[in-house]
Amino acid sequence: MAIIKKIRQSLERPTRERKFGTGWLSGAGAVLSGAVGLALVLVLRYPSWLTTPELNFIHESGLLQPATHLILMWGYVCAILALLLSKDKTLGFVGLALVMAAALIGTMPGEVSEGGGGSIYFGLDFFILNVLIIGFLFIPLERLSPRYRQQPVFRREWQEDMFYYMVSSLLVQVLTFLSTAPANFISSSFDLTTVRDYIGGQPLVLQIVLIMLFTDFVQYWLHRAFHTFPFLWRFHAVHHSAKSMDWLAGARMHILEIALLRGLTAVPMLTLGFDPVAVQAYLLVVYFYSSFVHANIGWNLGFVERFFVTPRFHHWHHGNERAAIDINYAVHFPIFDFLFGTHHMPKDKSWPLAYGVVGDEVPRGYWKQFLYPFKRPKPLDDADTKVPDAAE
Repeated sequence: MAIIKKIRQSLERPTRERKFGTGWLSGAGAVLSGAVGLALVLVLRYPSWLTTPELNFIHESGLLQPATHLILMWGYVCAILALLLSKDKTLGFVGLALVMAAALIGTMPGEVSEGGGGSIYFGLDFFILNVLIIGFLFIPLERLSPRYRQQPVFRREWQEDMFYYMVSSLLVQVLTFLSTAPANFISSSFDLTTVRDYIGGQPLVLQIVLIMLFTDFVQYWLHRAFHTFPFLWRFHAVHHSAKSMDWLAGARMHILEIALLRGLTAVPMLTLGFDPVAVQAYLLVVYFYSSFVHANIGWNLGFVERFFVTPRFHHWHHGNERAAIDINYAVHFPIFDFLFGTHHMPKDKSWPLAYGVVGDEVPRGYWKQFLYPFKRPKPLDDADTKVPDAAE
């Protein structure tokens, strides 16, 4: 645990100690490349356990192995630079150790299993792809765009949110089963042939829009229920416990909330006969959209904010001041908040002053947060329950 704490402290150095030439960039690059390279080596060596069937086309392309070699070589170069430039050698040594471990595992004797996505599998390749694509898209976007809050990439609590990201990716098989169970039950219990034929015959673009509308309507009320009923709120409070907002913050969700939210939200999408292409297109849109609305991007998008959920709209939902309590439940279209009286977007184009749960009663750490909803809530003092006004 001491080495993990040391790595975290090295990654979270003050901004003034991260400048070009200090060795921090090469050190962070070494750790990232070493970790990704090690994960890819494990995926290549144990594909039946660590690969997702939907990603078999990547493995069959033949590009994964040379890409792994390039990543490991880059990690080695970064580690050497970090050791030469940095006074704190932690990141350089850790990056070098990860690269060497990947190389050793890759050359171990023993037959590599063939195929991917066995009867039981963990989506390690899914996790790597998520982090690389989403991270490489939004990290530069957050650095280059006007930001509402100044915060580094490795901000406080980043490691917790990354762990949430990893858990939800590794358990993709379990979550997929739980997410489709309600829709499978309804499909087997009711004859929806006429409705399915009609919807399936609509243009693809219209189907995508309808999916967004139907799922957003369901999710609006589910989201509102999580804020209304105390037992459900204790699960949802885990998501709201994040005190910093960026592309990674949206991953912080209790796994049981993920299963319930996805399962019930997916009912109209999976039962009403939408074309599988439209469903996949929607899933791709919502995946990137979730990272976008949580991102640390200080754009005020004017008239667009009337029709679509934007970062400012959703950031207000995460605020912990009085004006931000129980508002902005929609995921795609603010029209539902307009219709049901929960819309809040200040005309002065301001943003929340702080994030988190009032009273700050949610503990830190994945496992403590996993158990938090099942524990008897502690009574809070008046000072803990006081909701700050925007001016405070």
